[in-house]
Amino acid sequence: MTNWEERYQQEDTPWDKGNPAPGLTDWINKQTIDPETRVLVPGCGRGHDAAAWAKAGFETTGMDLSDLALNDARMKYESLPNLAFFPGDFLEEQPQEPYDLVFEHTLYCAIDPNRRNEYAQALNHWLKPDGYFLAIHFIFPLNEEGPPFGASKEEIIQRFEKDLELVDDWKPRNFEGRRDEEWMFLWKRKM
Repeated sequence: MTNWEERYQQEDTPWDKGNPAPGLTDWINKQTIDPETRVLVPGCGRGHDAAAWAKAGFETTGMDLSDLALNDARMKYESLPNLAFFPGDFLEEQPQEPYDLVFEHTLYCAIDPNRRNEYAQALNHWLKPDGYFLAIHFIFPLNEEGPPFGASKEEIIQRFEKDLELVDDWKPRNFEGRRDEEWMFLWKRKM
């Protein structure tokens, strides 16, 4: 099992690009979702994606296993009034109140493939009925060593289609070096 705190202490964080995901930025800029939407960003790391939601005006919660990452996020983004960071385990815990939208980037690929069904089940706790799940997933063959652990588009769809309706999927604009590795999905939780 990966020790995320240790990875941050050693600055072994190649997934952290210092900015929000380009695909997320593009999506936020073209959307007209309800300004009252409450957003959860699990596995938020240093908070760049969560900050993008907050800067767009959404009440946003970033959650991560690493206290060091969360402290860095708080220091960098403390001026944003509608953004909070909390320690937490997306797979193990449940919210007091589910969210309208869950966004993730580089979380699914970090989870041991044997726990991916738990991830799909956790969405039912964290996401309101009729809520949205927006995700940027790595698409490359599953490898035994990770993270990141690969996944196919088909595997991702099969994993989530039981409880979620696929609204759209597309190839997002990506960070340099991730060309043809990412695919973006928008799901709506079934009632």
